[in-house]
Amino acid sequence: MKKIIAMVSVLAAVAACTTPTEDVNRVATTNTNTSETRPSVPVPTEAEATAKEKATWETIKNKDYEAFSAMLASDQIYVGPEGVHDKAATLDGLKRFELTEATFSDWKFQPIDNNAYAIIYNASVKGKLDGKDLPQENWWNSSVWVNRDGKWVSIFHQESKVTPPPPAPSPAAATKAAPTPVSIVTGPDPIANESALWQALKGRDFNAFESSLASDSIEVEPTGVYDKAGTMKLVRDFDFSKAALGNFRSVKLSDSAALVTYLVKIPSPGQAAIPLSAEGEQHSTIWANRNGKWQAVFHHGTPLMKAAPPPKSAAK
Repeated sequence: MKKIIAMVSVLAAVAACTTPTEDVNRVATTNTNTSETRPSVPVPTEAEATAKEKATWETIKNKDYEAFSAMLASDQIYVGPEGVHDKAATLDGLKRFELTEATFSDWKFQPIDNNAYAIIYNASVKGKLDGKDLPQENWWNSSVWVNRDGKWVSIFHQESKVTPPPPAPSPAAATKAAPTPVSIVTGPDPIANESALWQALKGRDFNAFESSLASDSIEVEPTGVYDKAGTMKLVRDFDFSKAALGNFRSVKLSDSAALVTYLVKIPSPGQAAIPLSAEGEQHSTIWANRNGKWQAVFHHGTPLMKAAPPPKSAAK
């Protein structure tokens, strides 16, 4: 994409003016707040979770950066069209953004376990970056909240610009290769789990892939939000055989849940069920222990674009 598109969503605007945190091929960030030391607090209801998420936007609108920071975990990460950002980078960039209006819709609540949940929604935002108006656009947002020391804080946020679904691929364009059976053994390592899941996709072993998804799994893409059946329809129409994965980064959410985010690059197969980007796509998945088996319960994909250059200094 030669032309940088102005971003509207508040954190996307932040991403445009910060430098993504550097990732190596595999970086693990693990908190030490285990079930033995974590005070028990009730999991918020959907209404309470929605109110918490809206409250973060109010602090941004009011430019109360201290209050906003207090709502984030120390190891919070944000994923947007510009890449992955840590808490410090998010806060620094946020101070250049002025939120004037935000409207929300299509809320979904995804319990992960007793100490983590995800909240998904559509946000239409108006604002300014460096004093210049940004065009109003819609974005799919997802946030993950965790119990840290008896307090619910946001540890992860990802967003992708709403994009109309492309035309369905013709039957002739669908890959006809026979499936390659894959054995997927999952555990507490989300990076190993995700790598195995992609091996199933590359080999078109959709039975193995489907068995690794929780029955209530949710997938967020620029084209919409999908349940497990919707995800299966998406992947069957896509050629993953040449996908390359890297820059893995994981975060332990609790003793029974972990998140992994990583970069995916796929040569364009022509018609595709989800948008592709020459810069790659940032994917994030939450794995949770469900009845003794680790399964994928949440996934969010965001096409990347080239980072906008920082503003020139006014100093001569």
